[in-house]
Amino acid sequence: MQKHVLGEWDLTELVRDPRGPAFERQEGDVLARAKKFQRHRKSLDPSMERKKFRDILDELESIHEKTSIVHGYASLDYSADTQSDKATALLSRAGKMGADVANSLVFFDLWWKKTIDDKNARRLIKESGDLANLLSHKRLVARYSLTEPEERIINTLDVTGASALVKLYDKITNAFLYEVRVRGKKKTMGREELVTLVRGTDAAARESAYRSLLGKYESNRGVLGEIYQNIVLNWRDEGVDIRGYDSPISMRNTANDIDDATISSLLKVCKGNARVFRDFFSLKAKMLGMKKMRRYDLYAPAAKDGEKNYTYDKSVKLVLESLERFSPVLSEYASRVFESRHVDSSVRKGKRGGAFCSTISPGITPYVMLSFDGKSKDVFTLAHELGHAVHSISASKRSILVQEAPLPLAETASTFSELLLYDNLSDSMPDDEKRSMLVEKVDDLYASIMRQSFFTIFEMEAHKLIAGSATVDELSGAYLGGLRGQFGSSVDVSDDFAIEWSCIPHFHHAPFYCYAYSFGNLLALSLFRRFKKEGDDFVPSYLAILSSGGSQKPEKLLAEHGIDISSEKFWQDGFDQIREQVRSLAKLR
Repeated sequence: MQKHVLGEWDLTELVRDPRGPAFERQEGDVLARAKKFQRHRKSLDPSMERKKFRDILDELESIHEKTSIVHGYASLDYSADTQSDKATALLSRAGKMGADVANSLVFFDLWWKKTIDDKNARRLIKESGDLANLLSHKRLVARYSLTEPEERIINTLDVTGASALVKLYDKITNAFLYEVRVRGKKKTMGREELVTLVRGTDAAARESAYRSLLGKYESNRGVLGEIYQNIVLNWRDEGVDIRGYDSPISMRNTANDIDDATISSLLKVCKGNARVFRDFFSLKAKMLGMKKMRRYDLYAPAAKDGEKNYTYDKSVKLVLESLERFSPVLSEYASRVFESRHVDSSVRKGKRGGAFCSTISPGITPYVMLSFDGKSKDVFTLAHELGHAVHSISASKRSILVQEAPLPLAETASTFSELLLYDNLSDSMPDDEKRSMLVEKVDDLYASIMRQSFFTIFEMEAHKLIAGSATVDELSGAYLGGLRGQFGSSVDVSDDFAIEWSCIPHFHHAPFYCYAYSFGNLLALSLFRRFKKEGDDFVPSYLAILSSGGSQKPEKLLAEHGIDISSEKFWQDGFDQIREQVRSLAKLR
């Protein structure tokens, strides 16, 4: 059996010589195809034959795929070493190419949105297969589109505008090193290593790690605050003032093809269930021998002898085994990622923080990045990212334009894979280990549901405050107030956490992204509950949801499987499942 070892990914399937003539030809081919596509400008006719329309869509798919390969390489190369000047330059070059391609194609998008009449649009949609919902959605959002010259200006300026600000934020923060005191000794480390400390058994080290992290961002609050304020203003200027969306979050909801009312219902139920996690943290404090937890202690392990360590090879095999028990099909999909050497797993300075799965095209196995340090959280992170990968491969027969699920559904398979892993591990554990792992899993449910929903609630407030010229101090005050409101009397939150908002990359990379985690986790809990009731009979339904990718509107897709995501009751069912887990934990004490 293959032995899995830590290492870097192999990107040669995308680009063999990124700084040689072959890459230039690859890049030139993309631009030439995009330019050639403009020949359709004069022949666009609402009454065109369906076959001709389908041929145009096929050509669009081909251009998008080739563009994605070039830009995908540059992005992955940069993620592997954010401090590389060559990688930075290549990413900027690929971004410029992407903008040029988008400008060459925008006329067709605008024609479809604004020129063709409804009757002919419906006629052509009937023959568009996977793209039917996408094309219908484009018609619905047509009122937010601008003229072609205006769209071209936005595409061009984004490269040196919001995208450049995000890259600047990454370059600054990924270079941060943190001075931490561990068992009386000073150490210098990166953020990934810091995360290990905040989940460790040493309370003093946890506090030191958080103080170092927050202190670094506090000392850079001026420039980081300026970056965030301008990202937010850019988002509002384009989305609300220029395009006419009702609110900043509506721009994200529309992009996700999901109704404002659905997300409003989700956030309302999340906020109303803060008590579930307050009860958990009060219980956890007793388990740790504390009167009350400090925010520094939030992710302290319940195991008194520290976290169990896992080898990388064992971790990979555990995840594959968990998927195999549910569906051999999904296990085979996940195995492809390793067989293709598409995993970057080692811990390195300069490497992008966090973890992600990147889908380049339907015909290429996805790429997974994480920094594996042997802790149980790393095993679950691996399961999470491989969940994204199997979701992507499940939908690989779809068009590149709809292969990826809309953002709220995108976290479903990843979270479901984590639940399968926990179920697999807990079957053979004694009560003390099961208690420790259950604490960790509820910790993660807090981090991925409640924390993310309050992040979104803060973002909504931050966007309003910045529109009114709020200062960094006012943003920090709003964040701290929300944090203390979230925990109530169950956790002591010190003033230094006021600046924590500036540490959250998603606020900068993708405004209002975070509610997708709450959505996906609560949805996964509901699906997992059904699996436990229905057994193997549930598997085909789950695979069907994954294989749809982004070809259907979330409300419609899930309704076909008996799930009403517009109702507060549905979201409450997810919290009821969490409450049961907290009660189970109390019995294991």
